[in-house]
Amino acid sequence: MVTPIEDYALLSDCRTAALVSRHGHIDWLCVPRLDSPSVFAGLLGGTDDGGWGLHPVDRGATVTRRYDDHTFVLVTRWETATGVAEVHDFMPVGDGPQAAPDRTDLVRRLVGVEGTVEFATDLRIRFDYARALPWVRQTGTPDQPELVAIAGPDAIVVRGVQLRPDGHRHVARLRVEAEDRVDLTLTWFPSFRPVPEPVDVAQSLAQTREWWQEWADRIQLVDGHEPEVVRSLLLLRALTNQDTGGIAAAATTSLPEDLGGVRNWDYRFVWLRDAALTLEALLAHGFVDLADNWRTWLLRAVAGDPADLQIMYGLAGERNLPEHELPHLSGYAGSRPVRVGNAASLQYQADVVGEVLVTLSAARDAGLADSEFSWRLEVHLVQYAADQFDRPDNGLWEVRGEPRAFTHSRVMMWATFDRAVRAVEKHGLEGPVEHWRELRQRVCDEINTHGVSDGHFTQYYGTTDVDASLLLLPQVGYCAPDDPRMLATVERIEQTLMRDGLVHRYRTDTGVDGLPGDEHPFLACSFWLVEQYAMTGRMDDARSLMRRLSSYANDVGLLSEEYDPVARRQMGNFPQAFSHLALVRAADALAGTVRLPR
Repeated sequence: MVTPIEDYALLSDCRTAALVSRHGHIDWLCVPRLDSPSVFAGLLGGTDDGGWGLHPVDRGATVTRRYDDHTFVLVTRWETATGVAEVHDFMPVGDGPQAAPDRTDLVRRLVGVEGTVEFATDLRIRFDYARALPWVRQTGTPDQPELVAIAGPDAIVVRGVQLRPDGHRHVARLRVEAEDRVDLTLTWFPSFRPVPEPVDVAQSLAQTREWWQEWADRIQLVDGHEPEVVRSLLLLRALTNQDTGGIAAAATTSLPEDLGGVRNWDYRFVWLRDAALTLEALLAHGFVDLADNWRTWLLRAVAGDPADLQIMYGLAGERNLPEHELPHLSGYAGSRPVRVGNAASLQYQADVVGEVLVTLSAARDAGLADSEFSWRLEVHLVQYAADQFDRPDNGLWEVRGEPRAFTHSRVMMWATFDRAVRAVEKHGLEGPVEHWRELRQRVCDEINTHGVSDGHFTQYYGTTDVDASLLLLPQVGYCAPDDPRMLATVERIEQTLMRDGLVHRYRTDTGVDGLPGDEHPFLACSFWLVEQYAMTGRMDDARSLMRRLSSYANDVGLLSEEYDPVARRQMGNFPQAFSHLALVRAADALAGTVRLPR
């Protein structure tokens, strides 16, 4: 039986992440980074594609789980006929040996609460997306058991339990009584390095709790939806690589937008757009330092000729992200192909520079001083946008059909020139401001002529259709939320893109995206509608939709990309930065703290 996406919780060390099911099975782990090949790929295949189970032998046990306060320490509580026990899962983060980039640690601590509970563990290590079965050997002693698995460049050492081979898996039984502590650890390291020293579990657990809690304590909160906002901001931090500053769009690849369909993409990379929007959410809650880190990442990633700008990069700024399929994996719930890499990295998306300029402008307004090269970078990006002025693009939704003049993309080109002008007028920076003003007005006139039909904004020039990206136009200051064209656009979206009370990105039956099949409502789009409702005084509608959307988060507060309201399940890659950053902005709008640019 396939584990529902919403049954997973995330563990993070701010370099990579593991997904743990409600029933104690880790089905996804890539090391040492989110975009590295997997050690456990059972999420995209079957149990034999890699995973680590840890659960009571009594399969009738009841289970509840939670994060330990504002951390990514997952506490799973099992109540059986013979006793109660907990599993505390975490990935160490913070100072200490575990912070070294050439190791990744995952800890599973069994804690006896009352009575006696017998656990079973089942470990299946499969390197390189389950294409490499490791050579395994026992290297420890009966008192200090240790198992080492090696294949190619990768190695793992597992400590804390005497595992015995059973075919191509390793299994064991463990018994815990009240107040017992049993620590199981898994450590990845390069196979050409010596086996690392063991994790000091007590110290690492304390440091990890403190690290996450101290970060959460810095969040500047507003009234309303505090738990959802805090967890969302924590998730955005978890997807931000602590070494490079790159912000991943999600922790997974190929979780389907439609079960059995082909809309399965790799989201473990840094989209300039998604990262910029993430930073806007973080900036609004006090994290100017992260904007500085990401700006430095941006300078490294886009170094060279601006004409070579990509819409996405690897977590350290890598440019080569070729998309290929893994035919040996059966896919989540049979949804194939499973993809690694993303061909959208080669697309031209005209909105991206605008997103970056809007965010850097917000960071400047928040007090982030320009560095020696940061304004120079922005000037080059503005020139790049000017050079592409009349070029059609693939749009925010990365359509794989014919490039078009998407209205949202044209608005974001307007935003590029607008923020450049503001930098000169408001902050005294230097640049060809008259030229930028001319381009800003030119694209504005063009949008008003070709991007409006029957009184509403359109998906692209020459159609009467709409898409949900138009909800972003007031957010960047192109028009007011109560502009008659915007109100008409909202009405059209409600009529044509809302199903079961949720917003779809666009109509998939028009052939615009060049793909077969359908998809479910995109959660970020519905959060955008919450903001639009709130900014135009439709507070009852805004609160009602916000309550509904918040209820779709799983029991530990995480959201995927889409939601199937009929089957009542999450769909798409998980957890998804876009969904969570849109939640934060919607909550801010309900609290009245969003200040739209004018």
